[in-house]
Amino acid sequence: MKITLLGTGTSHGVPMIGCDCEVCTSTDPKDKRTRVGLYVESDGVRVLVDTPPELRLQCLSNHISRIDAVLFTHHHADHITGLDDLRRFNWLQKSAISCYAQPDDIRGIMQMFSYAFRDDPDYPSQKPDLRFFPIEGPLDIHSATEPERVLRVLPIPLMHGPTRVLGFRFGAFAYCTDCSEIPESSLNLLCDLDVLVLDALRRRPHRTHFNLQQAVEMAQRIGARQTYFTHIAHELLHDRTNRDLPPAMQLAYDGQVIQV
Repeated sequence: MKITLLGTGTSHGVPMIGCDCEVCTSTDPKDKRTRVGLYVESDGVRVLVDTPPELRLQCLSNHISRIDAVLFTHHHADHITGLDDLRRFNWLQKSAISCYAQPDDIRGIMQMFSYAFRDDPDYPSQKPDLRFFPIEGPLDIHSATEPERVLRVLPIPLMHGPTRVLGFRFGAFAYCTDCSEIPESSLNLLCDLDVLVLDALRRRPHRTHFNLQQAVEMAQRIGARQTYFTHIAHELLHDRTNRDLPPAMQLAYDGQVIQV
């Protein structure tokens, strides 16, 4: 399985508009963070997690030209506002794209992108052609070109402040962004991981995200063989922070490829 971290930044992105802090002005490319997204390739099945605002640029940077399905963690703006870019994949693949989300998130996405789901023959441009399905349990994602190829996906319920969101497990890999709490029942779904990608916003506490200390403690509790932290704000320099982290824990970076 090949995992590509398309973006690893917080909702503002890094650098932030109008900020001249040492992270926002850093020349280290690993301190440049677009909004979070993930691309999974496994046995001929290709899955995108979320459609962040920079999706077009992320796909170009990582040579992505096919998507069999899209999974949504939740419908906050930094996770969905690149959705219109999916229409390019409709054109390339000559087919609709299957999308999966919680029912409330489907409603939120359809409300924000109402033009894409409204029957309006006079709309002056191409619209993304998407088919939404509610996530109600484990999913089998099939390759659009080779339907016998299947990727099993296990949804992981998480809490993002008061909001119920989803992480996803693909075999021995799990992705848990945008969370401040992992319920006990969900911890049971995260046993025996080779790689975990986990939310770690900054050093200071935050109401809806793990801070770095909380993320380290949660990673130690989960016990994956390797943990990478994502959804990173402009308070954490990549190299300096990594020097302070425990073994087998590192900050992730945009474009990072992980083999599982």
